[in-house]
Amino acid sequence: MSEKPKMKIGTGYDVHQLVEDRKLVLGGVEVPFEKGTLGHSDGDALTHAICDALLGALAMGDIGQHFPDTDPDYEGAYSINLLKHVSDLVAGEGYAVGNVDATVVLQQPKLKSYITGMRKKLSETMGISMEQVSVKATTTEGLGMTGSGAAVEAQAVCLLVKN
Repeated sequence: MSEKPKMKIGTGYDVHQLVEDRKLVLGGVEVPFEKGTLGHSDGDALTHAICDALLGALAMGDIGQHFPDTDPDYEGAYSINLLKHVSDLVAGEGYAVGNVDATVVLQQPKLKSYITGMRKKLSETMGISMEQVSVKATTTEGLGMTGSGAAVEAQAVCLLVKN
């Protein structure tokens, strides 16, 4: 049997449509806005992208395999709870999160004042320091589905280190 690698990397990506009568939750933080994300769970695209990055680094599939949108148990689920489960999988495989770097792509609202809260919530959930979690926000200068205000996208990369 071969020895586990000392480090593993993973990437994640998620997109959710923005609609009326839903909350906008990103990184476990509710962001006041006229629209929110459509999804089976709370539609937290940032947390979903991070979950996918962690699962990808472990070669354990994706968030849809672990928390299918056909399962009523996950309807309206707080995605931070899904991240906690994935973090437990990481630990169970003998790894720790070295760092996470994520980007939210959203035309409106501006996220600057919510980033610290997102980093805090995400780092607490994964059991790491805030210095190990980077969250950035950008726009697409009015281009594409995010630029038109139709959707929010999130991308994440993570480094796992062997315990």
